[in-house]
Amino acid sequence: MSRAEPELPAINPADWSDVLTPRRSLFDLRLRELWAYRDLILLFIRRDFVAVYKQTILGPAWFLLQPLLTTIMFTIVFGWVARISTDRLPPFLFYLAGIVPWNYFADCVHKTANTFSQNASIFGKVYFPRLAVPISIVITSLIGFAIQFALFLVVLLYYLWTGAAVNPSWRIIVAPFLLLEMAILGLGVGCLVASLTTRYRDLAMAVSFGVQLWMYASAVVYPISAISPEMRRFMILNPMVPIIEAFRFSFLGAGVVELWQILLSFAISVVVCAAGLLLFHRVERTVMDTI
Repeated sequence: MSRAEPELPAINPADWSDVLTPRRSLFDLRLRELWAYRDLILLFIRRDFVAVYKQTILGPAWFLLQPLLTTIMFTIVFGWVARISTDRLPPFLFYLAGIVPWNYFADCVHKTANTFSQNASIFGKVYFPRLAVPISIVITSLIGFAIQFALFLVVLLYYLWTGAAVNPSWRIIVAPFLLLEMAILGLGVGCLVASLTTRYRDLAMAVSFGVQLWMYASAVVYPISAISPEMRRFMILNPMVPIIEAFRFSFLGAGVVELWQILLSFAISVVVCAAGLLLFHRVERTVMDTI
């Protein structure tokens, strides 16, 4: 005689604190889960910050050396040799004002683009909102931006003390808005690249080159006033151009930027971010089968 199998108790969803169900809709992003997993996001932030500089000699000092060395190089090459206009601003301050915001955006894109490849071992073992990783990267990059922004303020105060033709205005209050826009744009572009690289691996090798080209198209090493009006209207479609011009105009008092350009830049950034999140959500469901 065969022994009867014991009956399993019926599962009542009300007895569980969390119930995982499949995402059937493309727009079912479940952004509320990110708040529930905020402790995990904080752990990712700590991991990303410590892991990068744990085995380096200078540690976080690289946050200062990188913009300083880049600014010195730009000052020599574009300021002294090529003699590109800086809107009558001190070249060192002009280039630093472009490098600091650009570094934050570029850092978000570079690190977010590697979300799936660098976290495949974690994604294959435990469930959590995959979007928590890109969000933590965007927040971690704020630490580097804060350090470099403090450096920029010190240099700005020095030039103000020496009587340079620098005129900060009340418009510096838009700085948090510009930072938010860069975070949105960096998150969107990074998620797009991360999603596409799961199928097109060559794209991962082209990210650094593409971001470098994007920098030269974003008025980092030249003022937008040096561009012809016809080309200027085309360049405004690059959302980083109004951001950098607005940053310079607010803190240095020089630049060519209008309110509609900033609003257009923000709208483009939101569209890019939405597209990146939707594609990221679509890819994350099957990413473990392709990487």
